[in-house]
Amino acid sequence: MFELPNLPFAKDSMPDFCSAETFDFHHGKHHAGYVSKLNTAIEGTDYANKELEEVIKTSHAENNLAIFNNAAQHFNHSFFWETLSPEKQEVPADLAEKLTAKFGSVEAFQTEFTDKATKLFGSGWAWLVTDASGNLEILQMSNAGTPVTEGKTPLLTIDVWEHAYYIDFRNARPDFIAKFWDHVNWGKVGERLE
Repeated sequence: MFELPNLPFAKDSMPDFCSAETFDFHHGKHHAGYVSKLNTAIEGTDYANKELEEVIKTSHAENNLAIFNNAAQHFNHSFFWETLSPEKQEVPADLAEKLTAKFGSVEAFQTEFTDKATKLFGSGWAWLVTDASGNLEILQMSNAGTPVTEGKTPLLTIDVWEHAYYIDFRNARPDFIAKFWDHVNWGKVGERLE
């Protein structure tokens, strides 16, 4: 059975980005709900003994949406929490070099990522990933979309479902995304790149 991970920071540690109330709902209700529904859906099935990424890949291949949606959302949210930091961080030099080589500069990457996250229709995720050759790419993925099903390695993500920002920013997704850059755990992103 899968478990809801603890937040890797205090829920009141970044009030300019996400209030404690948002984390109570986003982590404590939405993410917890995905975990609970996933465990119910896999109980007594072959999925029950698989690792999370294998559950995602298999349920996606079998078009088993009841399992896939909850498994992918569990993965995506767990990944998102690890992407956040209460303190503003500098981009590690090696990551900055790769971002600059691909996008022109770190700032140009942030602009393109922000644009794709802002313009994603409906609910979903924006991701920075590497492909099998190590090339950087930004993906827009709707609903429970995840790089796990695309054979790509996720480095950074932002959740642009309304439940991620509606309490603090109402419907102003661009304001939420703008504050995200002050709370990226660039150290973790750099580790993932390695």
